[in-house]
Amino acid sequence: MKKEHYFMMLFRYIPDFEYQPTLQEQADIKEQWGTFIGTIAIKEKLVHTYQLGFEGRQLMPDQQLSNEILIHQKQTLSGTMTVKANSIEEVTEMAKSCPILKIGGTVEIRTILPMIS
Repeated sequence: MKKEHYFMMLFRYIPDFEYQPTLQEQADIKEQWGTFIGTIAIKEKLVHTYQLGFEGRQLMPDQQLSNEILIHQKQTLSGTMTVKANSIEEVTEMAKSCPILKIGGTVEIRTILPMIS
């Protein structure tokens, strides 16, 4: 059996601050994410997942502070998920059913390396 490694999925999308989904749409989105995350958890591949809010700040190298989140090429990071898998290909297969793809968002898949060895 191959040794499992850790990978992170980063979820990005273009926010539309003028559109507020209906209660039914919010419920549908929540259910889709629950199914996506639950499927990975049932396979015992989920390590953790986080949804990011829209309140934040950026600290620059010169210690200047910006009270806003980064929106690059109109996209923002909306959340992350850390999973265990044997290969990046296995994670790619998991990511194919991610609800963010249905709204034009992207899933970036990255290896995770220890900060200190």
